Amino acid sequence: MTSNKPVRLLTVMLTAALTGAATFSAAPAFAQAVIVAPTAPPPARVEVVPAPRAGYAWDPGHWRWVQGRYVWVGGHWQAVRVGHRWVPGHWVARGPNWRWVEGHWA
Repeated sequence: MTSNKPVRLLTVMLTAALTGAATFSAAPAFAQAVIVAPTAPPPARVEVVPAPRAGYAWDPGHWRWVQGRYVWVGGHWQAVRVGHRWVPGHWVARGPNWRWVEGHWA
């Protein structure tokens, strides 16, 4: 007679691995660090938007808070997610501070 222990152990290990992978993939894809600035961002810079590209959405440039000051980040292309629309990142006033809301697909 042969033992079923190796097959049972492999089944338990595979089940545990798949359960762990499902748990990690359940986290929101847009989870980001909270960025808070003490002052309003400067006005957005005027950018020349390139000609449309099939399969891509333009993400306009924005001000990023880095080491106590605003730094401009130029616009770039985002690969389109079918059935979704791109919501660009933006700053929102929260009391005396400003909070960054990361760009995302909605």
